[in-house]
Amino acid sequence: MDDNQNIKENTNVDADAFLGSGWAFPVSFSVGDYSLSTTKYEDNINDSINLILLTRTGERSLEPQFGSGIQQFQFRKMDETLKGEIKDAVKSSLLQNEPRINVQDVDVEFTDLTNGVVEITIVYIYNQTNTRHNYVFPFHINEGTNLTRY
Repeated sequence: MDDNQNIKENTNVDADAFLGSGWAFPVSFSVGDYSLSTTKYEDNINDSINLILLTRTGERSLEPQFGSGIQQFQFRKMDETLKGEIKDAVKSSLLQNEPRINVQDVDVEFTDLTNGVVEITIVYIYNQTNTRHNYVFPFHINEGTNLTRY
């Protein structure tokens, strides 16, 4: 075997390995052998984005800056100001907490005003490959406008 062939075999690593792998979220175990469920590559990044957006800022004692803090927007009036605040919170939290991606755009849409459903669409690029992807995160805002009198 020549040196070039040996180098190719030693560097034959999965092309997406840089995207990482880790525990699936929510944490779960398989039924048969009780092994920990894991994700890798694109699914791992999407799990990471989901975890960041679901975590309140300051909730992790050893990582107080981790999280997005979008929960502070619950019970707020659904208007253009709220869209801008959510967009800024999502962009800055992903910039700070997910180094594998570069957020290109965040779009916030009120998809169901009656039930307070907000869809957050995140368009991002993997830093090492410049591959473009997107992720849709459903967020619920319960306004105090649908109260009934007793």
